[in-house]
This record gives sequence, structure tokens and C-alpha cells, in this order.
Amino acid sequence: MKLPYWHVDAFAARTFGGNQAAVMPLEAWLPDETLLAIAAENLFAETAFVVRDAAGAADWELRWFTPAEEVRLCGHATLASGHVLLTRDGGDRVTFRTRRAGNLEVRRAASGYELALPAIATEPSSWPEAVALLGVEPLEVWLSPDRYGIYLFESETAVRALEPDLRGLARLGNDQFICTAPGSGSAAGSDFVSRVFVPGGGVDEDSFTGSAHAALTPFWAARLGRGELTAHQASARGGDAVCRLDGERVWLAGGCVTVVEGMFYLAG
Repeated sequence: MKLPYWHVDAFAARTFGGNQAAVMPLEAWLPDETLLAIAAENLFAETAFVVRDAAGAADWELRWFTPAEEVRLCGHATLASGHVLLTRDGGDRVTFRTRRAGNLEVRRAASGYELALPAIATEPSSWPEAVALLGVEPLEVWLSPDRYGIYLFESETAVRALEPDLRGLARLGNDQFICTAPGSGSAAGSDFVSRVFVPGGGVDEDSFTGSAHAALTPFWAARLGRGELTAHQASARGGDAVCRLDGERVWLAGGCVTVVEGMFYLAG
């Protein structure tokens, strides 16, 4: 069996930036164990699979897999999927029906593309076990019921210097540990910076995390008093987005670059 395959760098202006995703349009759903095996073979933070939506609720059905599990929401692989389908098929927008995150939309924009995600609310809280494993005491901890946690630090320097106990964090579950601070220094053009660790989900440190910015955008919009913000994820590859709070949605704008287009051979 031959499956169409795209390797895309999402939230990137050039090759080798942003976050890598595989995008694989299918004629019909393969068994879940096969989808997970393909994602493990690709070894990217996410592999996105799309199938035409026979129910007509959206243009495509969309599912995302890390090398270890299926996830409820992934931003960068959704942006990458929109890039692949709009480049291949034309048009200005494409919609996706997901199993646990509702319907999502990607549309063309001046910066490349815009992606709409559900805004994720967090509340002041505490998690001493997680803080101890991060290795540095944050100024504040904000958590959501959906396993998104924001850890606020004083400076970009403090965020970049973090060396968390990844194996310890993995034992706490597949939470997102989102470490953030105001933009400064090398990210002086950004309103805020972040690093995101998801070791329990098979991704020690993500390169750019769209879903994390669905939580970071309302968090920083409330602090800075405006609805449009610029963001930089300070991973080794780096990634950038313009984030806009729109009621219960967050729009993330950024570029995509196709790195590989070809076929995935499923043998045996």
C-alpha cells in the first residue's frame, strides 16, 4: 500500500524552523494500531491523518498521533494539514472535524495561514510535584482541567535556562508543561516567549505547540490588556506566531514550508 506523504515545517518562515509534522491524506481510516505505528515510524512530534468527511460536517476528518499516542488537539499539524490541502487542492479555507476538539479551520492569510483553535482557560493553582521537577520555582502556576499547565517565570533568560527532569515529568502523566515569560533579549520583538515539555505524551520538548498557545493567548491577553499578541517558542528550532483572541477562539497566524513530498510504503 502506498500512502501520500508530506513533511512540513509549521509556524516557520524557512526550512529547519518551526515544528515538523507529517501530513497523510487517506482514502479511509486504517486501524488505530497502524496509524500509531506510522506515527512512530515518522518520529515527529505529530503525524496528522485526514480523510474526506462523509458526514459533511466539515471538509475533512482529522486525527493526530505522537510516536506514543493519539492526542485530543494539535495546532501545528493542523496548520500543516491546511497548508498541504490548500496548496494541493486550491481554495482559501479548509475545515476539519475532529473527535475531541470540535471543528477547526485553516485559512490563507498575509503571513501564510491562520488557524482557529478553541481557547483554553486556566486558573491559578499549584502543583508542587511538577514545580520541583522543573527545577526552578515559577512566579505563578495556572492549570486547566484538560492537562494544560502554565508556569510563569520572570524572564526569557529563566525560561531558556530550564533543565527539567523530563523522566520525572513523564511519570506525572501526559500533561503539557508550558513555561512562559515576557519577551525580551533575543525575543525582544515578541510579547511573550515559551518552552513546552510533554514527555508523558512522547515529546520531551516540542518545537512549536499550537495547542499551548490556545492557552497562552487568553493568559497573556488578560495580562497585557489587548487581544493580539506576538509569540516566540524558544525551542532549539524556534517558532513564531501572531496570536489573536476572538471570543472563545484563538487564531494563530504563521507560515509553513513543505520539506518533503512523496509516498509512504506500507508493506507486510
